[in-house]
Amino acid sequence: MSLDPVESNPNHYSVIFENDRVRVLEYTDAPGDKTTPHEHPDSVMYTLSAFRRRLHSGDAHRDVDMPAGLTGWLPGQQHWGREHRQHSDPRHLRRAQG
Repeated sequence: MSLDPVESNPNHYSVIFENDRVRVLEYTDAPGDKTTPHEHPDSVMYTLSAFRRRLHSGDAHRDVDMPAGLTGWLPGQQHWGREHRQHSDPRHLRRAQG
């Protein structure tokens, strides 16, 4: 099974730009959506809308809550997650991976 999020979770991740140096992904989901295990290299993430999610990695989990418009550096990681918002607006983020 591939851990590339575009292959393992095609309903959520899409490539919006790619060349030999960087790959930019767009992620969308709805309340209650769940992803399967996947991995990301070191990356920069920009949240286009508010983000509330529980991320699982191995036996551990952590809750992540980010406002819209946040830009941040993320170290490489493997995880799966579930959306925990109460309202029905879709969530969007973009992730640049090098």
